[in-house]
Amino acid sequence: MKNEQQDKFIWTTKITSKGQIVLPKQARDVFGFKEGDTLILLGDLSKGIAIAKYDDYLKFAEEIFKLKEGGNDNK
Repeated sequence: MKNEQQDKFIWTTKITSKGQIVLPKQARDVFGFKEGDTLILLGDLSKGIAIAKYDDYLKFAEEIFKLKEGGNDNK
């Protein structure tokens, strides 16, 4: 029997009168969100909103710029 880790999730939350949302504890644990983390919200009118750690996207963007500066431009 294969032991596969779950990779799809669904949670619910509500928006407060101040426009705040609480990320469910399981979601925070699964994705490693900690108090004080800066999050980035990515929006697509047809697909919705994705939430990710800002630092992860910053590192990703830095790597892209390093590759571009290094002449690995695959146009």
